[in-house]
Amino acid sequence: MRKIVATLILSCFLLAGCESLRFAPTEVQKQNAWLHNRTAAVAADTAHTENASGKLQALTRLSKLQSGAFVSYYGLPKELPQADTAEDILAESSFHLAQTALAQSAERPDAFRVADNIFELAIGVSALLGGVYGTRAVRFLKEARTKSKALQEVIAGNELFKSRHTDQVSAFKQAHQKQSPQTRQLVAELKV
Repeated sequence: MRKIVATLILSCFLLAGCESLRFAPTEVQKQNAWLHNRTAAVAADTAHTENASGKLQALTRLSKLQSGAFVSYYGLPKELPQADTAEDILAESSFHLAQTALAQSAERPDAFRVADNIFELAIGVSALLGGVYGTRAVRFLKEARTKSKALQEVIAGNELFKSRHTDQVSAFKQAHQKQSPQTRQLVAELKV
């Protein structure tokens, strides 16, 4: 049973990776989505009132409709940015908000933090189940979490060594040549 649980957890973690995991939208991202919706609406209205080409009017109407989906997905922010007019929207603060939202949207959870949370959840579930198997599972999961933290420390130490001793990097890599492809892949994923 121990091997099955460990294999399942490790397989899910390795196959999925952390690239597919994202943080929930922040307040800044919600404000940016709402501001995008207002920008698209003002652009559509401006294209219509200025008698822009039919193609440009259709594009701005579609953009307005599409941006509504982003607001629905992200949710409304607690505080709405000032965006009644084109001048409000084109303020420097809007550009700063968009840049901040872009930076936040690129953030991903740390692989080790995700693994630790998974271990905590599994330990809690196993403890609830109780009994002999529950106790064994808790012991196994605590040991796996300890090994995960140890691996994190080894990788961090290796990276620190390579950054401080650049003349030794080739020898360091040569010493690790006999690692299995699975180990190399795991370490590469965890370094990201």
